[in-house]
Amino acid sequence: MSPARDVIRVGTRGSALALAQTRQIAERLGAAADADIEIVTVTTQGDTSRASLQQIGGTGVFAAALREALVAGECDVVVHSLKDLPTGEHPDLRLGAVPKRADARDSLCARDGLALADLPEGARIGTGSPRRIAQLGQARPDVVAVDVRGNIDTRLGFVEQGELDAVLLASAGLQRLGRADAATERFELADWPTAPGQGALALEVRRERGPRHLERGLEAVDHASTRATVLAERLVLAGLEAGCAAPIGATAFIEDELLFLTATVYSADGTRWLTSSHAATPESRSAADLADAARDVAERAVAELLGNGAADLAPALESP
Repeated sequence: MSPARDVIRVGTRGSALALAQTRQIAERLGAAADADIEIVTVTTQGDTSRASLQQIGGTGVFAAALREALVAGECDVVVHSLKDLPTGEHPDLRLGAVPKRADARDSLCARDGLALADLPEGARIGTGSPRRIAQLGQARPDVVAVDVRGNIDTRLGFVEQGELDAVLLASAGLQRLGRADAATERFELADWPTAPGQGALALEVRRERGPRHLERGLEAVDHASTRATVLAERLVLAGLEAGCAAPIGATAFIEDELLFLTATVYSADGTRWLTSSHAATPESRSAADLADAARDVAERAVAELLGNGAADLAPALESP
């Protein structure tokens, strides 16, 4: 009789997007660990409340219940959208792996195949993100941002039914659900930076080292460059002590042996903004040296933004 295979219990939210992205990475995790996968669905406050993210607590509302299940031993690893994960360190948990990032850009999904520049004055565009609202104010102050919640299909339905002229969504989410064709425009990160960590996933595990098969799987799916770039972006968020309503965009990437970071803080209406860009050369491509470079560029960006008055520009920075 063959010995029983190891099993990895993977915790996730129950939304269609969360399940889709979890199953994709869980297959890779199980193959690398030579283990079977069991999906454990966890309901979070962010899934049940219809209030705006600012009202129910912003960052962390999707992560808290998953973390509780992990600490309680109900699963062995949980999968987060990295942008939903609080920047503060959890006393009982660690970031086990950050898989290769998907498309970090925002997408406009508009009626009649329109781009943002082609929408008429007064067009109603759905988004619940203070950053996206500010960016709309910067790019098209004549349109109306409408606060919306709900899954991707629900939001796209608002456009299909004529309730909205367009919605703003993460390109990665559209791709993971097979709805990439709904995008009528994708904004380049140089012009429209997105949330720190957008497009990336986080695999969180308990702080103590896990079974050998789990650690083997985590090591196989971890992507060093992605881990370093999202670290830089998230350190900007942490360094600014940004509250959930702070409109901040950050983009980091590695090119020609340099780690680049650009961070932007917007006023709530998008009429004013501050940008800071820095680069560092890692001593090697080791995880430790990449992390050092990420900390370097983030520290310099935060210092410059605060020195130039970011807290006055966006008072939400004062409410971590």
